[in-house]
Amino acid sequence: MRPCDIDLAVRTLQGSSVKAGAVCGFPHGSANTATKLYEARDLLRRGAREIDMVISISKLLSREFQHVQMELLQMSEICHKEGALLKVILENAYLTDELKIIACRCCERAEVDFVKTSTGFAPSGYTLPDIALMRKYLPEEIGVKAAGGIRTVDQVLEVYEAGCTRIGTTSTAAILDEWKARLAPATTCLNRQREPRGTPCYPGFLTIQWRRPDRSPYMHRVGAAGCSNPARARPPRSGGRRDLP
Repeated sequence: MRPCDIDLAVRTLQGSSVKAGAVCGFPHGSANTATKLYEARDLLRRGAREIDMVISISKLLSREFQHVQMELLQMSEICHKEGALLKVILENAYLTDELKIIACRCCERAEVDFVKTSTGFAPSGYTLPDIALMRKYLPEEIGVKAAGGIRTVDQVLEVYEAGCTRIGTTSTAAILDEWKARLAPATTCLNRQREPRGTPCYPGFLTIQWRRPDRSPYMHRVGAAGCSNPARARPPRSGGRRDLP
């Protein structure tokens, strides 16, 4: 959400489970730290509960890593103090793999909530190798967000397989409509009773593999398009196996 529209977003989403979010230092991360902090505080005061901040790309390219680290630490502190999530955009199109890894390490030390591939304003957006690299060098508690060119369900499943835990897209409605269309043949089976463990998965169902605290799996995720991967989401509150439409 553009910072100037955050008040409208907060009012529109009032009473829903969706949190209003806005960008900070967007799209090039070139504002100084004091400006980013002021912008973030203002957005939080107005009701934003997710902040997408662009990392200081120029400082990262200049290898001024201490500046990058201190800025992230301060942003993380003020966001978490207000109970908000901080997502840091790296803009990978401008970075070498070495700098992407260093940026991920800085984000880890700052305990941010998500690290994002792109703003959508660079020459290119997400790539699967970038997602895999970020997932490799970030701890599991920090999510990876892919953005820049995701427009279909197949692309969503593809980035999920690579390690992505969130996506940013301008094609949300189209993706949801496509997903519902894929699941339509399974609607007659939605009310079937819980079956014993080991029961084969049926086409059109998402059977999700949640993980216990000791990280041992006890379910498996199968998408309508045939993708499968251990889930990186939180388990359902009720626990146990469930099939999702």
